[in-house]
Amino acid sequence: MTETTRVAFFGLGHMGGPMALNLHRAGLAVRGFDPSEAACSAARGAGLPVAASAEEVLADAQVVISMLPASRHVERLYLGDDDAPGLLNRLPPGTLILDCSTIAPASAQRVAQAAAARGLAMLDAPVSGGVAGAQAGTLTFIVGGDAAALERARPVLQCMGKHIFHMGRNGAGQVAKLCNNMALGVIMAVTAEALALGAAHGLDPKALSQMMAVSTGRSWATEVCNPWPGVLEAAPATRGYQGGFANDLMLKDLGLAVEAGLNVGAITPLGELARNLYALNSAAGRGGLDFSSVLQLLRRGSP
Repeated sequence: MTETTRVAFFGLGHMGGPMALNLHRAGLAVRGFDPSEAACSAARGAGLPVAASAEEVLADAQVVISMLPASRHVERLYLGDDDAPGLLNRLPPGTLILDCSTIAPASAQRVAQAAAARGLAMLDAPVSGGVAGAQAGTLTFIVGGDAAALERARPVLQCMGKHIFHMGRNGAGQVAKLCNNMALGVIMAVTAEALALGAAHGLDPKALSQMMAVSTGRSWATEVCNPWPGVLEAAPATRGYQGGFANDLMLKDLGLAVEAGLNVGAITPLGELARNLYALNSAAGRGGLDFSSVLQLLRRGSP
């Protein structure tokens, strides 16, 4: 890949928009597309070339990248449905496809197999790092697929991220991402529970968080995304739980993790419990807020 590499980028939301913009700033010939006009308008405003249609964004593309919400969106984009053919039917052999969405491992394998049958190299490359990582270009890419395809993709991924981990065959990137997010969901929930317990006993949540952050209870939830409002100025909790990683996205990922466990007979009791907690938080009307808002389920006196 060179600086003139032509990239088609599908999905210009909170994660995809900054990722595509970082590729553009790195000098790659990027065109983006999203069915949401609001997302397209925001991307244009930031300086990203945006195509008027899927057909236009694909023109002469050597690399196709997607960052979409769920399995069904990825399968529809690449495999198509009764209403429209998928992208795989429109891409010339040799095109490199990078799906950065977090989806079911089985879906990633299904699309990758269909791509291989058409002479296309496809990697599942979900990310960790959130919106801040997407904006800063410091994402972690968790990759499944052929090692040779990853070497082709590496220069592109390095324009958007800081770490790249090859986890194995197609679908392995998704499995690893779900393992990470299951741990994250459980850790956030138990951190919120601990802070709520301390506060119920009259402890200062900030002092308690500071102690935990240098003790054996330390975690990303105590040091970076503390769930108690006012403890960390930059945390979503201090901004009314706005921004960050939405509760309903964590709920989706925990559901996928539980499903992945069922598929191989793995035991995931804490993952299942955490999924139920985030489902209750969603039912309470906080689905669009950062997932650290799960604290509101546990905090005495919260609505």
